[in-house]
Amino acid sequence: MQGFQTHIGNPRWKINYLRNKNLLRHIKSQFKLIFTLTVLVVTMLGGEALVLGQTDSRPNIVFFFADDQRNDTLGCAGHPIVKTPTIDGLAKQGVMFENCLVSHSICWVSRTTILSGLTARSFGSNAVADKAKASAVETLYSDILRKAGYRTGYYGKWHAKMPQGYRPSDHFDEFEKIGRNPFFKKMPDGSTRHETEVIVDRGIEFLKNRPDEKPFALNMWFNASHAEDGDKRPGIGHFPWPHAVDGMYEDIQVPPPRLNDPSIFESQPDFLKQSINRERFFWRWDTPEKYQTNIRAYYRMISGIDHAMGRFLKALKSEGLDQNTIIVYSGDNGYYLGDRGFAGKWSHYEQSLRVPLIIYDPRLPAEDRGRIVEETALNLDFPPTFLEWAGAEIPKRYQGRSLVSLINGNTDKPWRSDTFHEHLAVRSRQPAFESIREGRYKYVRYFDESPAYEFLHDLENDPDELQNLAGDPNFQDELERLRTRCRQRVDELGGPVIPLEKNGAPN
Repeated sequence: MQGFQTHIGNPRWKINYLRNKNLLRHIKSQFKLIFTLTVLVVTMLGGEALVLGQTDSRPNIVFFFADDQRNDTLGCAGHPIVKTPTIDGLAKQGVMFENCLVSHSICWVSRTTILSGLTARSFGSNAVADKAKASAVETLYSDILRKAGYRTGYYGKWHAKMPQGYRPSDHFDEFEKIGRNPFFKKMPDGSTRHETEVIVDRGIEFLKNRPDEKPFALNMWFNASHAEDGDKRPGIGHFPWPHAVDGMYEDIQVPPPRLNDPSIFESQPDFLKQSINRERFFWRWDTPEKYQTNIRAYYRMISGIDHAMGRFLKALKSEGLDQNTIIVYSGDNGYYLGDRGFAGKWSHYEQSLRVPLIIYDPRLPAEDRGRIVEETALNLDFPPTFLEWAGAEIPKRYQGRSLVSLINGNTDKPWRSDTFHEHLAVRSRQPAFESIREGRYKYVRYFDESPAYEFLHDLENDPDELQNLAGDPNFQDELERLRTRCRQRVDELGGPVIPLEKNGAPN
């Protein structure tokens, strides 16, 4: 105590004490000033606080992309069997587009459309429309994001028909192609892991190794729920699922396809009856036993994606990034699942063209969450949407529109009145078509047939497209109007493709 009293009583100590006290007051006043300025800046930015460890306040973008998943196979879309709690939660806190369609319903074309922002006949040539020209894919949306300061990652299915010598890894900061065949990948310890899980593993590693100063755009493009036709294991079916969902749906008797009346198939023209839509029907859907085995496995694949996404979202939160990361979930094309006596996708019916689209933006106010957007979205709209989020310039050549205004609830401005669809791939095995779809009517022209075969569907009064009104005298005005509009869009997007010779190759 004596030492303490002596110290307190030292006059020199009193002088130092007063100096330190004044210094502390100065530090406190400076801290208050810095804090006030920080609050002011954040308020001016619309309330967007900086993410922990990220010095750029622009949002991160995570794009989950499924394969061969049509729009109604999600819990949030009203499916009575499929369990997708992670995706359902994103829809509840975000927005769900109930009318999202692809411009071309096949894996590689849909994916190239998103990467390039162009339809098939625009990124391809008149002779080979499903393979990209060098000029069309010189700059992908990921390149524009990188130039704008984003770190980009890509893991999963690539399957885009690019020019010879094209290096996709040149267009992303981190790139790893992860395919199927087989779906289960051998790990260093000798175990196997499903590609869905491996893709998300890579995505989590991307999060943990990111540089702090940059926002990021991460693509996780799954091979699921694509079939593996060569999987011959008894009782498994053609849809290998991750082990995390083993046993799901095994005790459920799935109802048969809703549009499985034989008369629906018999009403199709011969060229569709003889297409790969019908050929592959006999691979997995033509008997009750095959149907039950494959549909349960297909549902497990989707639930497997949902489970893996849940893992990623937990990692996102643990990294402190969940409040400034936008999550997008969609698919590359629809899927018939036995409806109409068809398998696969490829042709013009709604089951082939419609895909899910869920967008969760944590910056949305509470009153704008959980909405269902009715306006029609296209996969062409994805790249301009990503670029608007990033504050990057959207190329004039892009053929889609940013969805940001619709996501934010701004529906006052006029939206598109129609959409263009086509199928130009594998023309020797699957009939090619071009189509205009508007609010009520859908016009379709299978132009490789001689003469061209036309469909006209009334989507309002016949949403299942069971009637073809093209030959009905009462609808000739609508037929001619939409026929003209379709030709106009063909010319705008690159012109007619070269006709097929009888041997199935362009002449």
